Amino acid sequence: MAIRAAAAAPRGLRRLFSTIPTSMSTLFPPPANGGVSALEQAEPNTNLFVSGLSKRTTTERLQEAFSEFGKVVQVGISARVVTDRVSGFSKGFGFVRYATLEDATKGIEGMHGKFLDGWVIFAEYARPRPPPAQPDNMPPPYGRQ
Repeated sequence: MAIRAAAAAPRGLRRLFSTIPTSMSTLFPPPANGGVSALEQAEPNTNLFVSGLSKRTTTERLQEAFSEFGKVVQVGISARVVTDRVSGFSKGFGFVRYATLEDATKGIEGMHGKFLDGWVIFAEYARPRPPPAQPDNMPPPYGRQ
């Protein structure tokens, strides 16, 4: 009886991890606007979103790497690695702000898909943060009626 159970497990796993190619187009139909959905497309701006960062990547290292392709803004936050509050390590993404749109474009072309601290990183134009939505079932805050 134990032999049958052991023999059945690989067959089930074989079906689960099958290498039979499935058409991705049947699972996810392509967007109507030529392959890029509105959520994936960001308006070109001087602020870049960088993902795929190592846990050990620092803000200084991020700024140093991206400053090779143009002038990173020095006033305010020029480059920032988003970190975990408890551990202090990178969450794996950050932002870089360039002085001009041309420098930002060069930064994307120069760093997208490249290695930084041993990890492949991805750079793209940052999307604006959506405004916070108030839940429908909550009353308005005091003083606003």
